[in-house]
Amino acid sequence: MKMHYDTSKRELLILLDGEIDHHRSALLRNEIDTALYAHMPSVLILDFRDVTFMDSSGIGLIMGRYKIIQPMGGEIQIQNPSAYIGRVLRLAGMERLAKISEGVSA
Repeated sequence: MKMHYDTSKRELLILLDGEIDHHRSALLRNEIDTALYAHMPSVLILDFRDVTFMDSSGIGLIMGRYKIIQPMGGEIQIQNPSAYIGRVLRLAGMERLAKISEGVSA
C-alpha cells in the first residue's frame, strides 16, 4: 500500500494492492486511520487498481473509513476496481457511501 497526500486539494490517495481479507484489512485500517487523523483530508481516495481479491472485510474497511471521514465533512472515492470488485461494491450498496469510478488514472 502506498499513500500520497495532496495539500492543495486536501486529498489523501491510498493505492491498495494484493488481497484484502480479514487479516490484511485490520492492518490497512490502522494505517489508513493514522493518516486520516494526521491529515484530516476532505477527500479519501481508495485506488483498487492492484487489488486482486477482496472479501466482506474490504466492505467493512470502506464503511469504517466512511464513519471517520463523514463527520469531518469529507467524502470517499473508490477508483479503478476490477469488474469483480466493482460488482461486490455495488451489491453491498457502497455507491451510497462513496463515488465509484472505473478506469480513472491517478
